[in-house]
Amino acid sequence: MTKFFDFSHLRGDIFGGLTAGVVALPLALAFGEASGAGPIAGVYGAIIVGFFAALFGGTPSQISGPTGPMIVVFAGVFASLSGDVSLVFATVVLAGVIQIAFGLLGFGQYIRLVPYPVVSGFMSGIGCIIIALQLARLFGHEPAGSGTIPALMEVPNAVSNPNWEALGIGLLTLAIVFRWPAKWGRYLPGPLAALITGTVASLGLNTVPVLGDIPTGLPQFIMPAFSSDTLLIVFEAAMILAVLGAIDSLLTSLVADNMTRTRHHSNRELIGQGVGNTIAGFFGGIPGAGATMRTVVNIRTGGMTKISGMLHSLLLLAVVVVLAPLASKIPHAVLAGILVKVGYDIIDVSYLKHAHRGPRFDLALMVMVLSLTVFVDLITAVVAGVVVAALAFVKQVADAQLAAAAGENSEAVDGLSELESTLLNECDNRLTYFDLGGPLSFGAAADLGHHVRERISPTHHTSLVLDFSKVPFMDVSAARAVETIALDAAHAGKHLYVCGINEQVTASLEGLGVSELIPVTSRFETRVDALSAARDWIFENADSANGSGNSSAPA
Repeated sequence: MTKFFDFSHLRGDIFGGLTAGVVALPLALAFGEASGAGPIAGVYGAIIVGFFAALFGGTPSQISGPTGPMIVVFAGVFASLSGDVSLVFATVVLAGVIQIAFGLLGFGQYIRLVPYPVVSGFMSGIGCIIIALQLARLFGHEPAGSGTIPALMEVPNAVSNPNWEALGIGLLTLAIVFRWPAKWGRYLPGPLAALITGTVASLGLNTVPVLGDIPTGLPQFIMPAFSSDTLLIVFEAAMILAVLGAIDSLLTSLVADNMTRTRHHSNRELIGQGVGNTIAGFFGGIPGAGATMRTVVNIRTGGMTKISGMLHSLLLLAVVVVLAPLASKIPHAVLAGILVKVGYDIIDVSYLKHAHRGPRFDLALMVMVLSLTVFVDLITAVVAGVVVAALAFVKQVADAQLAAAAGENSEAVDGLSELESTLLNECDNRLTYFDLGGPLSFGAAADLGHHVRERISPTHHTSLVLDFSKVPFMDVSAARAVETIALDAAHAGKHLYVCGINEQVTASLEGLGVSELIPVTSRFETRVDALSAARDWIFENADSANGSGNSSAPA
């Protein structure tokens, strides 16, 4: 037991867990209401995901539960499946199973490879969506349909015909959550203060929309169901929830690592999140992930181990059993104000303030992903962002590799010994030396043949040395580039020499039939041997050319 639970920080874990639970309560209610499944579903999600993700996860100080990004996707699922709880929560169960599979297959390390501008773009886009969905509710109106566009279309009507009482409560909530002093937050978190103040202020008002009756007690078991008509929708939504929850959780894990000077276990964290979401789906809880704000609160108030996350869930469970009737009086405008602050916090304001000083491409990529997130859908935004970022990176690497191979920087000759430099200088411009410099990306391979062709096209170039010493492996694209170089050299009457080819590269060239174009007599173990052979051939043929009265023409 002591190996599984660390009791050395018990006092801090108790205080941190209870504080995180207090912070989580208004957010869980707000997220549940925004999802369409109801406030109690948000609390159930916070209880179940928070408890089991802490118990089985790989980030001891992390607090898990409903988050803004997860709610945006889940709300779309709830609307598209017409609120059919068997289908909706089947999506949550399937998402949890997929996350468990991610962890078992070791995908945790790959999810962290998503470029920062893509993460910033879709997180900021989700923040914008959360704000857009709540704007009309601040004025006491309810959007006519689900999604960002209907919510935005309702805003002009809400502004022109506001429910003044609801608007006043909403503005009061916004003032509290945005201006609540940090030193007060150590004793009473801003969202909870706003929840209490806004609810009390609305008790004497008659036209303010409120949550209404909320179920009490323990959740009921829900049997997931699938149908042929909705199978594709369920699977696609489950995959989005699984990937988004994984990214959200692991980003929060990195924040926790920086604060606690520890290192999380990414694959174990995915398994813990998956277990939590799977069980939540069986009991009507909305899906969750690692929650950055609640995790930070937990750590700052002493939470260090999984005990804090489990206590946070137990506190919420006690609230559901005892205090749920009081939550029925909470106005929609109060929860809308709290969620507007959540959306603002998700937007990457710090990056946007300084983005104009950084690489313009990264800013353009971030804006593209943000726009696709808001106006198209999340999966399209992330896939498009990753693809564009990957292509741009390959282009940059390819340009650097081609510049090095073409000798356009000093690194191409810095590694030559004195003897090798002497041999190269003696041959002057009749010998072209290419140091391939490392594994060739397919982007560089595509243009390598063209660059070589340009450098050996003059008639006074008679020999070409390709140095493979730093090439550990070779894919098909690179092998075909070597084939093109060999064919061009033979066609132009140039003599090709290669050196430093290891067994793996040799096997690739032989398997694709490229080695047939490189005679055994042109292959050398070392660079100095290849340069010496090329020099000897050049001078032997130069002497022959001189004897015929033409010293500049190659043989």
